Amino acid sequence: MLTKRVFLAGAAAVAAGAVMQGAAAEAAYPTRTIRIIVGYAAGGGVDIVARLLGDPMSKAFHQTIIVENRPGASAMIASNAVAKAEPDGYTLLAAASGEVAINQHIFKTMTYDPDKDLVPFALVGIVPCVVVVADKTPVHNPKELIAYARANPGKLSFSSSGVGNPQQLAGELMNSMAGIKVLHVPYRGSAPAVTDVAAGVVTMSFSSLAAALPLIKGGKLRAVAVTSKERMPQLPDVEPLSAGDPKLKGYELLNWFGMFAPAKTPPAVLETLNRAANAGLEDKVLADKLMVQGIVPRPLGLKEVEAFVRSESAKFAMIAKQANIQVAN
Repeated sequence: MLTKRVFLAGAAAVAAGAVMQGAAAEAAYPTRTIRIIVGYAAGGGVDIVARLLGDPMSKAFHQTIIVENRPGASAMIASNAVAKAEPDGYTLLAAASGEVAINQHIFKTMTYDPDKDLVPFALVGIVPCVVVVADKTPVHNPKELIAYARANPGKLSFSSSGVGNPQQLAGELMNSMAGIKVLHVPYRGSAPAVTDVAAGVVTMSFSSLAAALPLIKGGKLRAVAVTSKERMPQLPDVEPLSAGDPKLKGYELLNWFGMFAPAKTPPAVLETLNRAANAGLEDKVLADKLMVQGIVPRPLGLKEVEAFVRSESAKFAMIAKQANIQVAN
């Protein structure tokens, strides 16, 4: 006869066995192929990051890692796919700041909530904007840039690679903090945005280093500031924009690349992914390859990554609200 005590003991044993089995599965992670989904076409910045980091992670795990490109809808198709995936560590997202920390503040509707549906496990690196002007423009450093804007209210313009991206937000934050008004001119991509600066169509551009560097080296553009708090290793002679005016003290606006998993992914799996990603980022060969792309590696612990993403999302939300940036779906 099955007594209540025997039944409860048996149920407890089954539950304990299930927990141990689950823990063992997490400890053994990974045991099969991992997919990293990218919301952009092959050859772009996020795709390059995913492939560069996927290689050392694959070797560390002794498992195949496949990079899958699903471009479209400002990378939200790929982000939604990962957000809705099984939270087992086998479907991951390589992302820029837009799809995980900006879009929710500028789009009216989204099919996923980055704060609730995704969890970061690695910060690959930061990508400061480079402020460039045409070589003939009488500006050489941040102080001259802000002084030039104040002397020409409403007459200057800055380009970016589109509405609602970090480049626009960097310019709008400059306007807000410095009390100046430089008109934003959005372009479809970084290449035409910097080319028109060299041609004199717009005054300046907040650009990625990768997009602007060929024209800087060719003498058609001059780098006058960077949007990070520190100088970029790739441009050691260029001062941070925060040096341009006392009102800009504390100014910083970055694009960045990170790695995300579906929410509810087991903590042990996230820790394993974080360690593997950071080990790759600390390798000098990989770090140098990222630096060539204008990316400054930033390996962080799991809690630090989560705090960074929350802080960045709050900053982007504030800027988007102040500048009234909205994008129609």
